[in-house]
Amino acid sequence: MTAAAAGPPTDPETTEDAQALRSLMRADLRAAMKERRREVVSALRTALAAIDNAEAVEAPDTPADQGSEHVAGALAGVGAAEAARRVLSADDVRALLRTQITERRTEAGGYETAGQGEAASRLRREADALAAYLTP
Repeated sequence: MTAAAAGPPTDPETTEDAQALRSLMRADLRAAMKERRREVVSALRTALAAIDNAEAVEAPDTPADQGSEHVAGALAGVGAAEAARRVLSADDVRALLRTQITERRTEAGGYETAGQGEAASRLRREADALAAYLTP
């Protein structure tokens, strides 16, 4: 997931595209939950979680110099523990989706060779549900 580890995108349009894609995925998740489409719900939940995780900022290895006198290692002050999240571009989000699709198709092949055809077809349906978001 090196594409997601990049800094903020230089083009604000790509950020808006990423937000629009995420909003579309969240709306589709709600619709899939109402329609009880398990494969689509599972695929969208894990993809959205992967996007959220990619936006998270890594915790620093060493604590800041200012600390709390009451709790060892705690930072002091209002908002001391808050950090701005990374901003992903639309290309970063699509790269994460491609990774999710590849993982599912690879696992489906493994299930197929192990004789578990139903699990393999379920993973392929999940991959197909995510692939729909890669087309412009």
